Amino acid sequence: MRAIAVVNQKGGVGKTTTAVNLGHALALQGKRVLLVDLDPQAHLSACLGLHHASDRGMDRVLLHGEEMTAYTVTARDCLDVVPAGAGLAAFADQPGGSSRAYMLADAIERNPPDVDFLLFDCPPSSSMLAVNAIVASSDALIPVAGDYLSLTGLARLMLTLQRLQPLFRRPLHKAMFLSRFVARRRLAQEVYGKLLQHFPENLLNSSISEAAALAECAGVGKTIFEHRCSSRSAREFRELSGDLLHGRYAHNEQEAASHVA
Repeated sequence: MRAIAVVNQKGGVGKTTTAVNLGHALALQGKRVLLVDLDPQAHLSACLGLHHASDRGMDRVLLHGEEMTAYTVTARDCLDVVPAGAGLAAFADQPGGSSRAYMLADAIERNPPDVDFLLFDCPPSSSMLAVNAIVASSDALIPVAGDYLSLTGLARLMLTLQRLQPLFRRPLHKAMFLSRFVARRRLAQEVYGKLLQHFPENLLNSSISEAAALAECAGVGKTIFEHRCSSRSAREFRELSGDLLHGRYAHNEQEAASHVA
């Protein structure tokens, strides 16, 4: 099982959009996927049209030690969801110190889900919820919007990951990609160049473009593959899933040149 934390301390970079559509892209390839909502805003279930999902979920797992399987909801073929739960925000107020960083990892170890991919949708902060997701994961997937504020947020996140390293039970692989990318904007191309310069081994080959179709998906409770299956966005999420499955990174000079062109 590959556990991936979709994480960035900056808001508005498309973490939930990524978790939902990447998860469905993998499911459409026959991979068994479990999405876990660790954001108290609880947008992940709504983005999948599960407006009446249980008001209990990860809050009961983290606050009361219950099993994730008790709150798993079927969303699509090969794609399940554990909702956030109405009480998830209270997790940040619980005592326990650094030992609380392992509560999610321990819950997974007690009863590992029978899936190929476990995707955590994290809150836009370095809260204990995000720390739990990172500590429980083998991979951190970082969406970076094409602006300089996102670069600043990425720098802070990399420092946070470095500080958390003593807590890791296994190595954490870091991968990033440009989200909400507008190729014709000079600034977006400059941000891409900075990422390629400073993180050549971590930058995935694919980017996700800014698109009205992706913004519409949340309102209709569908993934991009259900809403606009032949769109550029659907193709890009298929390519992003392929990057993760096959380890395609932009430091390959030929791939990087074709991307910028």
